[in-house]
Amino acid sequence: MKKVLKFIVLGIVLFLVGWTFYFLYSKSKPKEVIYELVSPQKKTIKKSAIITGKISPRNEVLIKPQISGIVDEIYKDAGQEVAPGEVIAKVKVIPDVASLNNAESNIRTSEINLMQAKQEYERQKKLFEKGIATKEEFERSETQYKTAKENIETARDALQIIKEGISARTAKYSSTLIRSTIGGLVLDVPIKVGNSVIQSNTFNDGTTIAAVANMKDMIFIGNVDETEVGRIREGMSMTLTIGALQDVKLDARLEYISPKAVETSGANQFEIKAATEIRDSVFIRAGYSANAEIILAAADSVLSIPENTVEFKNDSAFVHIVKQEKPVQEFERRAVELGLSDGINIEVKNGINNEEKIRGKIQQQ
Repeated sequence: MKKVLKFIVLGIVLFLVGWTFYFLYSKSKPKEVIYELVSPQKKTIKKSAIITGKISPRNEVLIKPQISGIVDEIYKDAGQEVAPGEVIAKVKVIPDVASLNNAESNIRTSEINLMQAKQEYERQKKLFEKGIATKEEFERSETQYKTAKENIETARDALQIIKEGISARTAKYSSTLIRSTIGGLVLDVPIKVGNSVIQSNTFNDGTTIAAVANMKDMIFIGNVDETEVGRIREGMSMTLTIGALQDVKLDARLEYISPKAVETSGANQFEIKAATEIRDSVFIRAGYSANAEIILAAADSVLSIPENTVEFKNDSAFVHIVKQEKPVQEFERRAVELGLSDGINIEVKNGINNEEKIRGKIQQQ
């Protein structure tokens, strides 16, 4: 019994020793590396620059009053369309006491002068009809009477303008009615009824009544780094992607590149502007953030391979051509001449053809 037990223990020990040797041998044996095989393909390679910016109206006009006073009525809200000359708000004039007193005094004086001129005119008319007064004397009295009537009308208009900012004879030129100078969309109405407003003059910009812009004439405004500004020029086409409208792409054309850089966070940036084509089916809000893609170079239908399959050494580039796929993969290192790259795929000008396969990334190890 003891003999049998000895043989069993010895067998177990021998098995463990043999398994240990086999395990160590298999661990030390190099594993076969299997690579993904890639075929060159005909593709269009484009090299582009991405520029961040925003969409803004080309012309945004701030409507300001030509008279100081209190906002009496507001006829338009933000988001509504407005036509050129359409009234946006009405301003109520607060009259100056001294000016009001002078205007009322002028009316009283004009009434006295009118009464006197009328009496003189009527007297000269009777004398002229009887042949006593000359024609010149009659015409002089008539002129003075008409002048006196005009003076009192002018005085009354002046009083009405001081009180209300408008007169009956100049209603269509009223400065109390704030009109839009352009047609478009009202972007903002920063005032409320009851707010005081100041007229626009040479010493003051004036209070903004509303901001109006033509939303059909939009531009993209962005900044280009100095490393890329030398590769773009006016007239180049751009494709805009709007952050708020991911499925919408708009065409634009570069029309302005700033001649002077502005330093931003230690980098020199050049402002650019591009005319944007807005389709009728798309509503763009002012200030939308957007990315613009400019195609700097393109190569149509060229032989290309993934850039991560290329081995770069000094000024040369190499790929590994498949010589044998099974049972063991074998490769041949070959120099190639490369062209345009878009960061993912790269053009191959010389060195391989579309029937050969090259080594890609490790698939299994």
